[in-house]
Amino acid sequence: MKALLQQQLNTIIAELQYPAIDINFDTPKMEAHGDLTSNAALLLAKTVGKNPRQVAQSIVERLKIDDSFLSAVEIAGPGFINFRFSTKYVVEQATKILKEYHSFGKSQAGNGKKTNLEWVSANPTGLLHAGHGRQVLIGQVIGNLLEWTGHDVTREYYFNNAGNQMRTLAESIYARYRQELGDDYPLPDEGYKGEYITDIAKEIIAAKGDTLKQTDEERTYFKRYGEEWCFKKIKLTLARLNVKHDVFYNEDSLYTTGKITEVIEEFKKKDLAYDSEGAVWFRATKFGADKDRVIVKSTGEPTYRLPDIAYHREKFRRGFELIVDIFGADHIATIPDVLNGVNALGYDTKDVKVIIHQMVSFVNGDEIVKMSKRNAKTYTLDDLIDEVGVDAVAYFFVMRSVGTHLEFDIALAKEQSDKNPVYYLQYAHARIASILRHAATAEIHVDDVATLLATTDFSLIKEKEEIDLLKKLLAFPEIVKSCAFSFEPHRLTTYLREVAETFHRFYHEHRVINDDKQLMQARLTVCLMTKIVIANGCKILSVSCPEKM
Repeated sequence: MKALLQQQLNTIIAELQYPAIDINFDTPKMEAHGDLTSNAALLLAKTVGKNPRQVAQSIVERLKIDDSFLSAVEIAGPGFINFRFSTKYVVEQATKILKEYHSFGKSQAGNGKKTNLEWVSANPTGLLHAGHGRQVLIGQVIGNLLEWTGHDVTREYYFNNAGNQMRTLAESIYARYRQELGDDYPLPDEGYKGEYITDIAKEIIAAKGDTLKQTDEERTYFKRYGEEWCFKKIKLTLARLNVKHDVFYNEDSLYTTGKITEVIEEFKKKDLAYDSEGAVWFRATKFGADKDRVIVKSTGEPTYRLPDIAYHREKFRRGFELIVDIFGADHIATIPDVLNGVNALGYDTKDVKVIIHQMVSFVNGDEIVKMSKRNAKTYTLDDLIDEVGVDAVAYFFVMRSVGTHLEFDIALAKEQSDKNPVYYLQYAHARIASILRHAATAEIHVDDVATLLATTDFSLIKEKEEIDLLKKLLAFPEIVKSCAFSFEPHRLTTYLREVAETFHRFYHEHRVINDDKQLMQARLTVCLMTKIVIANGCKILSVSCPEKM
């Protein structure tokens, strides 16, 4: 709808010999201001030296007003042009929903851009706690949005199975192993205290007995067993949420293949790294930082910045045109240095999109739910899924902007009422499914889309609530595109709630099942269109759409 209007305006502007401009549209907040509004006349007025309303008038005079496209065009305020689409045009456009069905909302706006999406990336030192869920689902939906807009997406999980965290994991498991064997053996001060550590120790005893008490001084077996156990659990949890990664990239490979050394040497060649006090420093001050950054400690252990720089260089080397990273707010301090380092290596960081999400807290009624991977009492993501279900987890974690703190209300997520936003959306879908089942008794077969399109009298769709609903449905492809390119998945949940609300208004005002078979069939097509959009939106959100509730 926007594209056709944009085309007409460009033609008129050329006929008037006005300079070409980028024409954009906004959706008015007030219904009285039409369906779309444009500031094109205000932009043109600056270059042609005329009053904006005069420019607007010259454009409006050349627009054709009839029922084939536009029903009204008005000039408002200092020169805004407001457009209202005709009922006939809206209904004709809405038939695309039936024709495209499961593909309605998809586009090739991403033009096949080779895209790397990296998220979750939790090291295999424990179970995913409930707080991880926000990143898990944000990444899941962003990946789906990118695919729906024609990006070639590789989903990637980056992890480190070396370093201090893994040593601590191994020592923690060994301590519980000794304790389970009856020995008075202390848990490390910074050790992992979760019950899963004891579970791992018990499994090792079942497999090895007490044979590892003295022989595995480097804790090699405990480290490997713990890593494999944790990774298996992480993948099982992700699978419950239908999250799948194409690539698992091990940080340790950056060292074994010499990529870390390459980066240090290249920095030194460019005079961007130097040795001081036994450490290696990156000249971050050359990029506006307040001080230089250590990238290799005096102990020889790299800081997070160095492998992250090398890792991102490898993403570019692998041919990715768009690199999307999703991190928690605790990573915000290192990101500028990593991007500066990547840029210094000759890669354009405008092709790197870093999404920082704020933390999440959990409440259950008046109770604050706490979690800690090193605490004996851990509220895991599996616990949350068990308590509220996959759909509530998937929906609740993405229904707020990533830049805002999220309070996950467990009691609300479990509630089966209109107060629960995911229940409200699913109920709308189930209600429509029920209506469509009743249609079969009138021998109206909504499953046969070709026949439905050929036999429906679409001119009977003309009531305000019907047209309002169709306009809302037709916005879906643009919403998907906008959410994908702005990396704002929460806006899709807002839109789908509005679809459900608009449907309920239509349903309450107009009888769908009635004695006029032609009218009933026309309204059933509106119901089916709504069901299609809700189902397609929920698919992007990884939320199920039940036929009955």
